[in-house]
Amino acid sequence: MSTPLFSLAFGVGSQNRQGQWLEVFYAQPLVAPSAALCAAVTEILGHEGSNQAIPFSTTQAAELATALRDIDAAQASLLTRLAESHKPLVATLLATDGALTSTPEAYLKLHLLSHRLVKPHQLNLGGIFPLLPNVAWTSHGAIDLAELAERQLEARLKGEWLEVFSVDKFPKMTDYVVPSGVRIADTARVRLGAYIGEGTTVMHEGFVNFNAGTEGPGMIEGRVSAGVFVGKGSDLGGGCSTMGTLSGGGNLVISVGEGCLIGANAGIGIPLGDRNIVEAGLYITAGTKVALLDEQNALVKVLKARDLAGQPDLLFRRNSQNGAVECKSNKTAIELNEALHAHN
Repeated sequence: MSTPLFSLAFGVGSQNRQGQWLEVFYAQPLVAPSAALCAAVTEILGHEGSNQAIPFSTTQAAELATALRDIDAAQASLLTRLAESHKPLVATLLATDGALTSTPEAYLKLHLLSHRLVKPHQLNLGGIFPLLPNVAWTSHGAIDLAELAERQLEARLKGEWLEVFSVDKFPKMTDYVVPSGVRIADTARVRLGAYIGEGTTVMHEGFVNFNAGTEGPGMIEGRVSAGVFVGKGSDLGGGCSTMGTLSGGGNLVISVGEGCLIGANAGIGIPLGDRNIVEAGLYITAGTKVALLDEQNALVKVLKARDLAGQPDLLFRRNSQNGAVECKSNKTAIELNEALHAHN
């Protein structure tokens, strides 16, 4: 009897001339696949029960398709297509959500995020950077940098044009998955591993990193860096509009509540509660000294921004005369929230 798996996916990818993986495309990744599916895969591919990336042949793909026909029709159909592949195939089986050990494993976890099967910070991405090779993303696919010059020459000799779109560890998300119900004005600004929720619009200057994103609906006009997850917009309209910078990183989780507005050229380094406003041009870090004001704009006390993390209905602004960062109740947001509850 096979061991239940955390995740399973059948992929097709690119390798360099040394047989090292450059990238992997998983059309239908799974979380918590059925015991019957796991048993069939284990029998054919010889899974040993740990986290493994197992290369398989087109013959094995056809055998898997037959074995899964009555277990999982969608996966069987995918394997039938993979049996026609001229590119290398790999089955990646994750027994646990452990630290990454291979490039196919790293790509599977990035796919799980962009397919909305898990949310940012729900996966162990430890050790991901060394496992993602820095490659040339071109009109001919992913190319090892050591092989790029020769490939460019080969293309020219054939009268072809090989365009290099970027040189990076991460590809753009839309070359692997386009989530339903989203608008992305410049697809190069959303990396694979971003979670883009239903109803999200990413404008031309918006950027969403891996292990970050939006629950949606909302509008992104600034930078959402790794470590940030933007909550749903308010039902009273406006959603969560992000025009500034949301910075996370490391083990820090920066969440943004519902109905927030982060103004142009603004940024945060603390989680925001629902219906917060950060005025344009203001950057708040965890250690920023904030003057807390009452309704009459009288000083209550001075505290660090981290002490206000996650609190709802706040307005952060900078005093135009003395430059102090101030915070007071976001009265408009409170009134709208009260109206919403009264209506419900």
